Amino acid sequence: MANASGYNAVDAGAERGCAPGMGAAARGPVVTARVPASTANLGPGFDAVGLALDRYVTVTLAGAARTSVIPRGSLLAGTPASEENLVYRAVRCVFDRLGRAVPPLRVEVESDIPLARGLGSSAAAIVGGLVAANAYLGEPLAREELLVMAAELEGHPDNVGAALFGGVVVAVRQEDGRVPYLRLPVPEDLVVVAAVPDVPLETAKARRVLPEAVTRRDAVYALGQTGLLVAAIATGRWDRLADAMRDRLHQPYRLPLIPGAERMVREAPAHGALGAALSGAGPTVVAFAFDGAERVAAFFRRVMAESGLPGTVWTFRPDTQGARAWRNEKAGER
Repeated sequence: MANASGYNAVDAGAERGCAPGMGAAARGPVVTARVPASTANLGPGFDAVGLALDRYVTVTLAGAARTSVIPRGSLLAGTPASEENLVYRAVRCVFDRLGRAVPPLRVEVESDIPLARGLGSSAAAIVGGLVAANAYLGEPLAREELLVMAAELEGHPDNVGAALFGGVVVAVRQEDGRVPYLRLPVPEDLVVVAAVPDVPLETAKARRVLPEAVTRRDAVYALGQTGLLVAAIATGRWDRLADAMRDRLHQPYRLPLIPGAERMVREAPAHGALGAALSGAGPTVVAFAFDGAERVAAFFRRVMAESGLPGTVWTFRPDTQGARAWRNEKAGER
């Protein structure tokens, strides 16, 4: 959900010729979709590996006399209250894919995922719009097709794959547009400790610091590390994460953008973490733990304070269900 001016709902239906006197009663179903946050890359799994987390975007879609887009809550302040909203754009993609005109809709969006922190807020928005629209139309599209559409909108499949399916998802966008994926098991008692800075870091800025090319040595290292990461998760060898989450493709260039981040990633295993990495493009740093979660959280708080990095340390659990959608029985009451 890219930042933009305007917060209150605006009437977008007039552009499609919706007359103001059509009445307020909603027609058609009222659908709600709930989509988890996510942390991506997990170190070396650049643009390919994601884990769903238990914070959510909620999208409610209802027929209306005219289209309105309503972001709710302080975390969505500044997001477009118009058809430029990323959720609405995803809704429109489903109708376009099916060759159907978009009817006037009331689109409400709520979120407890902070924007531009590397926690999959844009992926959750995209998946929320796709899943809600698909449910509104009676689920004509399979989840695998929604994954392809989501990867097209997001530009990479890691966060959107985790948001759609839950758990750990490994997905790679192919040159022909297909997105094969595999879902890996994740223990529900795993704790993800996150140092979440108050200051956002736009993904575009985090990508600009990356080199255009890497050495063969670093490419070979990245391949081996990604294989080790995926194998460790697939076999339940979480004790291997401290080694497996090391990376040379993106973290050495991005971590210096965030005060204290290099130290958090490097030293977290000595304070109870199984492994640590930059979450997506950052600025959030995440660490995985079981019994050591409180020690990791205390360490993160100390490093943030000593580095002058304002922010909050959060704890998450894995979301193992992914995006869910349901029809509300009493349509038109919202």
